[in-house]
Amino acid sequence: MSAQPSNTTGAAPERPEFEIEPSDAVSIGDIERPLSLVERVVYNESVQRLTVLVVLIAVWELYARWLNNSLLFPTFSDTVRVFLNDIGSGVLIDRTFTSLRTLGLGYVLGLALAAAFTTFAVASGIGTRILSTLTAMFNPLPAIALLPLALIWFGLGTPSLVFVIIHSVLWAVSLNTLSGFRSVPETLRMSGRNIGLKGARYVGLILIPAAFPSILAGLKIGWAFAWRTLVAAELVFGVSSRSGGIGWYIFEARNDLDTTTVFSGLLTVILIGLFIESVIFRAIEARTVNLWGMQR
Repeated sequence: MSAQPSNTTGAAPERPEFEIEPSDAVSIGDIERPLSLVERVVYNESVQRLTVLVVLIAVWELYARWLNNSLLFPTFSDTVRVFLNDIGSGVLIDRTFTSLRTLGLGYVLGLALAAAFTTFAVASGIGTRILSTLTAMFNPLPAIALLPLALIWFGLGTPSLVFVIIHSVLWAVSLNTLSGFRSVPETLRMSGRNIGLKGARYVGLILIPAAFPSILAGLKIGWAFAWRTLVAAELVFGVSSRSGGIGWYIFEARNDLDTTTVFSGLLTVILIGLFIESVIFRAIEARTVNLWGMQR
């Protein structure tokens, strides 16, 4: 076996030069081109959402017609007819606004308490441990399970409903807000301190914008919990402030075996949920986290 010749001069060995011819870019295809009208329609988010709704409505209508038993499952067309009739008579509008007034009061109070709890938790280590412990204790507790206590403490009326709504909102919003604050990068925190931000300005200009995706998620979860808790509570004991809400509207229809009216009430609950999620929260999201480039 012969030994390889060694480089005694210490200089780097010469490498042969080579040249690569550029490939023909025509074979690659269009790197960028305007979308056609069909593509713009197909990939439009609103069109996709509307398509899902149309498919669900078609399945509902076809299944109800195949079943042919309005007592068990009324058709979509019959449900819409009752829905429009009750809106025209004012019954459904009055019941809906009764529920929304109670919901708004409980939701705002729940957010205020969540802000107070989270501020205390962010300000001190012991506050974080207290909030984490309380959240672990009460967040898994169904709000409707507290309804018997609410009836004993506050009686039959709006205060009992507000109490269970606050419970639904408080822990979900507090947990998400605290998680968002704790996930803010340390470099961003140090940047705020380096430019002299302290106290409320530090929280408002650094922590809240950085944690806002988690805060917004908590607001959405809190709203959903509050809405379904309110409807469930009204189904249990019904009227509040001398006027029943949407849950009582459904309960009365169930007692009368009027399944179409029950579906009309459920449709109202769904439509309000779609409006809050698709219009209000989506507008907030577009003007905050999407505009800031914090999520796609």
